[in-house]
Amino acid sequence: MNDSFLTIEKDVEDEIFKESGSKFINYAFQVKTENDVKKKLDYLYEKWPDATHHCYAYILGIDKKEFRANDDGEPSGTAGLPIYNQILSSELTNILIVSVRYYGGTKLGVSGLVKAYKYGAQLVLENSKIVTKYVTKNLILEFNYDQQGIVERNIDRVKGEIIQKEFTANCLFTVEVRNSLIEEFKQQFSEMYQLKITELDD
Repeated sequence: MNDSFLTIEKDVEDEIFKESGSKFINYAFQVKTENDVKKKLDYLYEKWPDATHHCYAYILGIDKKEFRANDDGEPSGTAGLPIYNQILSSELTNILIVSVRYYGGTKLGVSGLVKAYKYGAQLVLENSKIVTKYVTKNLILEFNYDQQGIVERNIDRVKGEIIQKEFTANCLFTVEVRNSLIEEFKQQFSEMYQLKITELDD
């Protein structure tokens, strides 16, 4: 099972260049859902409310089947598509690239626009660190206090990440585990009869 994908390590903001008087302000954002995309676009509309265009493209999901390219009023195929193609050629997902344009009075023409928006996407990608990430699932482990040491060692063994600890009558750990390692993860605890594992829904 292929559960790995390439994406950017962190957001890249305010990469600026000028072309024939127009100013292009370029961004790359980490996103997981369309709602994440909307929040980032709203942030930029608020930051640059008087910009001429907010052109963008995004790809989501390990299968990369969720995507969109938006020209935002530029001639069809001159803005969103060049940005999208740069994401595609870098084999990335869970990423949104936005190029905010302030028109400078000189028309760039179709080829000039394609070149400018392509360059804007290249600029933010060149300034991004590309990392491998994995599709994961969260599990809750409930166990006795005296089991904590072995539980933590087993979590480390499959590179699980403890994202929350609660200490009440029992210990409750919320653990993020790579999808392809979940069965191996559970097997480590199969003989610990007083330990309960619950998978959280996505």
